Amino acid sequence: MFSFAPTLVNAQTTDSDIERITTTSQRYQWVDSTTSFALESVNEQAIIDIAPTHVEEALRQIAGVGLQRGSGQEYLPALRSPVLTGAGACGAVLTSEDGIPIRAAGFCNNNELFEAHTEMAQRIDVIKGPATVVYGSNALHGVINVVTPDTTRGAKWLGVDVGSYGYKRIKGRYGVDQGDSGLGANVSITRDNGFRDDESVYQEKINLRHRYDLASFSVNSGITYTHLDQQTAGYLTGEDSYKSDELINLNENPEAYRWARALRVWSQLEWRHSNNQRFTITPYYRDQDMQFIMHFLPGKPLELNSQQGGGLQSLWQYRSDGLKVVAGLDAEYTQGTLKQFQDGPTLGSDFLMATIPQGTHYDYEVDARMLAPLFQVSQRWDNWTIAVGARYETMTYDYNTLIAPGRLKENGEACGFGGCRYSRPADTNVDFNRFSPKLSVNYTLGDNVNFFASVADGYRMPQATELFRLQREQTVADLSPESGVFREVGAHYSDTNLSLELAYYLLDKENVIYRDDDFFNVSDGETRHEGVELSLRWQLHPQWAVSSAMTYAEHTYTSQAEGTQTSIVGNEMDTAPRQMANTQLTWASTLPLEITLEWQHINKYFLDAENTQSYPGHDILHVRSHYQLNPQTTLHFRIYNLLDTRYAERADLTTFTGPRYFPGQPRHFLLSAEYSW
Repeated sequence: MFSFAPTLVNAQTTDSDIERITTTSQRYQWVDSTTSFALESVNEQAIIDIAPTHVEEALRQIAGVGLQRGSGQEYLPALRSPVLTGAGACGAVLTSEDGIPIRAAGFCNNNELFEAHTEMAQRIDVIKGPATVVYGSNALHGVINVVTPDTTRGAKWLGVDVGSYGYKRIKGRYGVDQGDSGLGANVSITRDNGFRDDESVYQEKINLRHRYDLASFSVNSGITYTHLDQQTAGYLTGEDSYKSDELINLNENPEAYRWARALRVWSQLEWRHSNNQRFTITPYYRDQDMQFIMHFLPGKPLELNSQQGGGLQSLWQYRSDGLKVVAGLDAEYTQGTLKQFQDGPTLGSDFLMATIPQGTHYDYEVDARMLAPLFQVSQRWDNWTIAVGARYETMTYDYNTLIAPGRLKENGEACGFGGCRYSRPADTNVDFNRFSPKLSVNYTLGDNVNFFASVADGYRMPQATELFRLQREQTVADLSPESGVFREVGAHYSDTNLSLELAYYLLDKENVIYRDDDFFNVSDGETRHEGVELSLRWQLHPQWAVSSAMTYAEHTYTSQAEGTQTSIVGNEMDTAPRQMANTQLTWASTLPLEITLEWQHINKYFLDAENTQSYPGHDILHVRSHYQLNPQTTLHFRIYNLLDTRYAERADLTTFTGPRYFPGQPRHFLLSAEYSW
């Protein structure tokens, strides 16, 4: 059910496999073996079999990916990294749908993947390691790209999911193929009551596609619209509270909710000249709104954010006798807004009540501009392929506050205890520039073995929330782009019964952005990320197969800011388990029946940078099966958390609450049926 798909091409890889790999890793279509991105995928059949109610259920099958689920559709990302938290940490992993970033550069959101149609994707590709040459800012640790199905080829498919806690979902695809043109739609509607009090998810998603083909010219267009209306369950506080059968159902924040709407429109125009040149231009437009209660902060303020804007991706490609040349230009313009408002007084200590006032904390708008030329050249000699590429990106923010700047209440009055917690900068313009090169080498040994190595410079620009959402005495955030030097070596083996990849990576990051002891946003941190990954699929017997995605990684602090009270140099980063594994054993009988046992393993991780408290980790078993009733109809049955283990999807620590958790779901089931014609 798991599809491993390395970028490296060998004799066992089909043309269609190569096409779809290069589509994600290179943003162009020609068969190409010149890159050494570590790329893995969850394919369409696996997505149908898993029927993910949350994107984490699909992505935990990829080595190096460690999403932590929150309530409903929320999550925190991790890709060859610790779990990324903080205002702009999500900028280190770029998420996209059909190659178009889900959010604009500089305006990431930790939960943004729920704005992609992952439930009904053709596949989900994951590039591991910096992909900034191709994708630019936010791809420092890698890219998660959701590929929607081309429904213009005549798809006709209907499905329904029914599960525990009132879970219901209807899914459908329909398309009309008229030869040189086509239309199609991909739809899902979800209703989930959740297993905790006052928790629910109402969600609708739709993809529309259009295709028009001529001999030397084609147009492929798409529209994605998503809507989420979620009643959110907050953290469960108290040490080991996630172990209690009674407490895990409680919701300490029944007032919390999240509402989001997202629209993306794109059109890819491609001109083909003879057999060795192509030119592609892809304009796109985004319109997104979101509001949610920040139940994890004192005072529980409401955040409203939005972004409207668009961009252009362009690419010229040339190939001849082993030489491939790619050059392009990316441009983007976005208007973003953010307002944080608290409609009641803060509860708690005198200090909190005095420094976190009722009313508007932030209200600003930002115009952002991005421009980036890029190129890549590769040459193949016999068994060797060498590729070099680079990108130069410039990012400009034009910020304007809509209420008085400073550490003041909305009415201009000063707060007690030295001033308000939230600080609003004065109007300003900020710009950043960054050059990012990459070198990769591939060597093919026979028909089954590839060796690869690469070195790259990755980066992410400071996000708008890090620059303009300040606290306490800070009035200006003098930040630099996070950057890192990345090295990777590995090997891939593939034959009829076995596919295996082993990779070692090392990423040294500098200018890491974080909030220091004075609550200032600074960018003088340094961290190291080192790991080994093993991905395999092995057909043990005609009826038995095993697949596994295993990671051992160490994420450590290598420096800290001057004046920091406690030394953390050499400590493991918080929420960074060393070991993660997902292993699946599949039995396929001679009957049209298949059963898969899945073992999900997360080992111990620390909850704080000082490494004083930890979560012990967990091991969870899941079972899924599918039965082919007839050529048109398939039935599925899944049991999650088979042994009814008490565990935490996420564990962390704050000075106000102590340990807190998002409890994992008790044992539950999902029954599905699909019909195609």
